[in-house]
Amino acid sequence: MIFPKEPKKRVTYKVIKEYIEAKYGFQVHTAYIAEVKRDFGLLMYDASNAVEELKQPRKHTTKEKVEAIKDALKYFVVIGVIY
Repeated sequence: MIFPKEPKKRVTYKVIKEYIEAKYGFQVHTAYIAEVKRDFGLLMYDASNAVEELKQPRKHTTKEKVEAIKDALKYFVVIGVIY
């Protein structure tokens, strides 16, 4: 008997943020998640609400938060464990 595969659940920024807060006890901004994803060359979609020019320059995230985001991406199999 062949069982239908369960559809792959979408890994949203909200899910990643909740995972990081539960495991590490701090919050990360979605811009930091996007920055880490860009560093890995992952597919990024254009946001419909993006502005052309920021009012203030965006600060880069701390190394601790980058590692937490990488861990979350590995946990949800967005990136491989070799990173």
